[in-house]
Formats: sequence, structure tokens, C-alpha cells
Amino acid sequence: MQAALVLEDGRVFPGEGFGAQGCATGEIVFNTSMTGYQEILTDPSYYGQIVAMTVPHVGNTGINLEDPESRRVWVSGFIVRSLSPLVSNWRNRGDLATYLGERGIIGMTGVATRALVRHIRECGVMRAVVAHGSLADDKVALAEIARNSQDMSGANLVDAVTAEAAYNWTQGSDAQWYGVHEDNSGGPLIVAYDFGIKRNILRMLADRGLRVAVVPARTCPADILKMQPAGVFLSNGPGDPAAVGYAIANVRALLGALPIFGICLGHQILALALGGKTEKMRFGHRGGNQPIKNLDSGAVEIAAHNHGFAVSAEGELGGGEITHLNLNDNTVAGLRHRGLRAFSVQYHPEASPGPHDSFYLFDEFVDEVAANV
Repeated sequence: MQAALVLEDGRVFPGEGFGAQGCATGEIVFNTSMTGYQEILTDPSYYGQIVAMTVPHVGNTGINLEDPESRRVWVSGFIVRSLSPLVSNWRNRGDLATYLGERGIIGMTGVATRALVRHIRECGVMRAVVAHGSLADDKVALAEIARNSQDMSGANLVDAVTAEAAYNWTQGSDAQWYGVHEDNSGGPLIVAYDFGIKRNILRMLADRGLRVAVVPARTCPADILKMQPAGVFLSNGPGDPAAVGYAIANVRALLGALPIFGICLGHQILALALGGKTEKMRFGHRGGNQPIKNLDSGAVEIAAHNHGFAVSAEGELGGGEITHLNLNDNTVAGLRHRGLRAFSVQYHPEASPGPHDSFYLFDEFVDEVAANV
């Protein structure tokens, strides 16, 4: 079936449709990861976005039961250069096209993804629409639909992805891949704010002997403190961090009371709670190959990223300090406030997909929590 990706500036990328039929809008972004498309599809941080993969062949390993990072697929659309006609993997339980079709997600293959990525890099991230069949015929109308769709700037998307109710997480990682950590049944309790949390973050915490209680994004600080946790975790999530005012206020109220560790959106919310600023990036960082410099040790980590906003280096951090930098563009990749026992990183140390260079950050959080027990 013919299909078209039309950007808000009128640029058209033709291709063939797969997955669900119809039309979908979203912010068009690209991901440079070589593997892990199932984890990317199910990452809540991609809510409201159409994701284009830069790796040429996608779908080779099919779909399995182990890799989803949340309860559903969150992307608005999925763009690839070539959808693999063959699937081969010992864990495979189905093909990508069927998987997306059953979940109402529109896909496109045969797209000139190199040209698409170059266009985004030169012109900046923008809104887009992907359409199948006869809906793809009127490119002018589709460009207008894209221009009238939701802008990511100013958008609070956390409420759409957070858990409806609190729950306890007990599942650890597969020992074959990550090693065995101590049993967590009697470990310190930490509360994880769910702004769109990935499951592998929760596994990393459980692996290290922590009891994990996950709470909805709007949970008030008083309810957190009643649980008498030894620490608080701030998760990843979608949208503009400055638009999630209640989360900023809640974190500000918890600063100094408990050790705090934030990842991605959690990092941005912590910075805002400390008095810093965030800014929309030209085209963001998304992939498993971003170089990060640890300013404390001087070491360079290769890390997984997924964000379109960043903490401004020009903002005040209320006594906090920058601890990590992205070496591609020198954007802020980590911060710490030693007096308030709070730290965070912009990238994803839990990977899934991605390298494991930054697992040590979870160990640092465990050390902070242990000192608070």
C-alpha cells in the first residue's frame, strides 16, 4: 500500500505502508541505535512522536515477549528504510508488521531515511503526519494537518503515560545478561515517580537489593514521606519538562528530605526544581552511541539517549554542579547537589537498548540510600 510521510514544512517522503492503516501525527525524530527496536517502540518517552530508524534493516529479529519496556507501544508512527521480509531469532514470537498492526500503529518502509535525517538535522525537528492509501494523496492537506498538530514545546504528556495507581516492582534482570544481585525482600524502600518509567530502570533498582514502590506522577510529597522510603527516583518520560509544573513543585518539596536520583525527564525536573532552566533542542539525542564525559573522573562513557529537551548550561542550579557533558554538543548530561543529596543524568544508564557503561550510577544511588537508612 502506498504511503507518505509529510512534514510541516511541506517536505514529502514517499514509501509503502505496513502495520495499521490510517493517518497519524507526531513530532518526527530519528534514532541511531543499531538494535532494540522493540524497546524503542515501547518506551513511553516516545509518546507523541513518529520515530525513524537510521539503521537500514529493521524487523530482522521479530518480536519477543521479554523486551517490551512498558505495557504498550507509545510511538505515533514508525519509519524504516527496509522492513526485513525474514525473521530469525530464538526468542521470536511474531513479526514487526503484525505486531504494529494489532496495536493500531502506522508504519512505513521504503523511506529515504538518510535524506530524512539530513533534513531534520539541517532544518530542526518538526511536526509531521504519516498516511496510508488514498489518505496519502493530498500532500498539501497533510502538511496542513501536520502544522495544526500538537507542538511538543509546552506539552505536558506525563499524565497520558503515568501509572493509574501505585504498585510494587519485584522483578530483577535476567542473570544471564546482568549478573545476580542480592535478594531485595528486606532491602531499603525507594519510591519511583512514574513519569513514563522504563521497566529496565526498575530491574536495575531491584537487582541492587532495593524494594521499589512505583507511584503515579501526581503523588504528593506528603504521601511519599508517609511511606518512609530511604530514597526517591525520578523517571524518564515524554514532553516538555517545564510544562509538568506539579512535578517540579513536588520534587522541590522533597529536596533535602531524601536522596534523589533522576534520569532523563527526571533529570530535567530536578534541574528545574533547583532553579535551573530547560530548552528545546534543535533535533535532540536519540540512540545508543552518544559519548558522555564524566567531569569527576575524566572517563568517557558511551550511553543511550532519548530526549528532545536539555538542561540549560546558563541556568542557576541553586548550588548544584554539572557532572557530565555530552561530547557531541557539550550539552548538560548530568548534575549533582551534594548538600541536598540529589543527582541526575540526561541519558539512560539502564540502556535497553544500549551499552552498559553507566550501570555504576545505580550503585551510586544505592550508596546514597544506604547512608540514609
